[in-house]
Amino acid sequence: MTNATNVKTVGQIYKNNYAAGKPALLFKESSVTYAQLDDHVVSFANLLKGKGVSKGDKVILNTLNSPEFVYIYLGAVRNAAVIVPINPMLTLEEIKYIASDSQAKFLVIHEGIMQKQGLSAAALEEALGLKAILINEALLAEAAAAPKDDYDLAAGDDVSTFLYTSGTTGQPKAAMLTHGNLVTNAHQCVKGLEARGDDVLMCVLPLFHVFAFTTCILLPLIDGETIDIVESFTPKLVISELLEKQVSLFLGVPAMYMVLIEAGKKDIKFPKLRTAVCGGSALPVEVYNQVRETVGLPIIEGYGLTEASPACFFNPPSGTQKPGSIGLALENIEYRIGGENDEALPPEEVGELLVKGPNVMLGYFGREAETAETFRNGWLHTGDLAKRDEDGYVYIVDRKKDMVIVAGLNVYPREVEEALYKHPKIKDAAVIGEPDALRGEAVVAYIVLKDGEEAHHKEILRWLKERLAAYKIPRRIEIREDLPRNSTGKILKRMLRG
Repeated sequence: MTNATNVKTVGQIYKNNYAAGKPALLFKESSVTYAQLDDHVVSFANLLKGKGVSKGDKVILNTLNSPEFVYIYLGAVRNAAVIVPINPMLTLEEIKYIASDSQAKFLVIHEGIMQKQGLSAAALEEALGLKAILINEALLAEAAAAPKDDYDLAAGDDVSTFLYTSGTTGQPKAAMLTHGNLVTNAHQCVKGLEARGDDVLMCVLPLFHVFAFTTCILLPLIDGETIDIVESFTPKLVISELLEKQVSLFLGVPAMYMVLIEAGKKDIKFPKLRTAVCGGSALPVEVYNQVRETVGLPIIEGYGLTEASPACFFNPPSGTQKPGSIGLALENIEYRIGGENDEALPPEEVGELLVKGPNVMLGYFGREAETAETFRNGWLHTGDLAKRDEDGYVYIVDRKKDMVIVAGLNVYPREVEEALYKHPKIKDAAVIGEPDALRGEAVVAYIVLKDGEEAHHKEILRWLKERLAAYKIPRRIEIREDLPRNSTGKILKRMLRG
């Protein structure tokens, strides 16, 4: 067996436990041991290799939470390919952008997702300019019959994953994460969350998101734990899984904890649940308190960003925890609260949160200028305003970015605004986020119509639904005569926020 500390690549991350008969994955009524996991990963690596996937190829992965997501991800990177996970809710137009920008050669997509788009594999290939591989029963049978050559063509400093993020602008771009970045962060999370080899960890967060893949897949696999994969968040299902699968480690976003609070009010308890972790967006202190008091869960908050693989901070499970704080920096991560010239500020002063460490990305694919802007003076600039206390606990004060986080998913206002500006009746548009008790934030759009035009907000919503994923659609559209601007003509979004 390979010791976990010697694992250098994502495709080998479970290797210290692969021969064990211990369950690695639970999914619905099925159970997959570590030995079976290895068999499936090797099979899919060979299958994808046979279809032409090779070193450096970009492979878009579009499927729901499932064991196949794990097999395909790990199998693809065994070929030293670069996996590009995407949200299954993206429209064809959104996928076109990613396919072009990433220079992808392959799209691995679940047949059901493709059918919802009303497309065939041939139509997808023509629209996207790549080869489509459908996840269906035929593919699973083909993988089972594939050669079982056990190999790994990747190295620790090879790029493993492209994850699309806005960074400091509204144009989505690919953060390049290496095998070393992700494996390192998995180790950091094991220590930061005080995970144990006997944990059963629930993965209900969407796997295309780096928070889910690192903390819900790589962390438990490198530590020899069992992962309970849940396809999507359904309150009744999640509650039953927590109880029946004896889950001891749960990771979620604030909206999920609202559901657990309701369960607590019905006197439903989770005796096996040792640690609950909240990420994705800021956790209101009121929710934090209710989870502890009503549900009796030892919830902790952390912080990360796509460019850092993503985890950087956690409140220590067995140490001092401070409500409203993102906690302490993980092992081997340096941070600074930086002033105007990135100088270190003293405790309680607000500045930009800067980080550096082995988990930090190489840069943005094909965007040297934006990479240089993000990495200044040797620090990754997070775009978040923060402060620290005398004990080193960090508090996020506000975001410099305009990004809106809806139930843990990033919505970039500029992307929504661009879609609005394409409407023939719209002259001006501004998109912001407003607080939402359940989902953290909601998208709100303010528009100005062209002279002489009339439109109802329902007409605008229909336009957007054809161009954007559902979670990006504004909850409210307000039509105004004009938008507040400064002397240079820039829209003053802070005035729209009130």
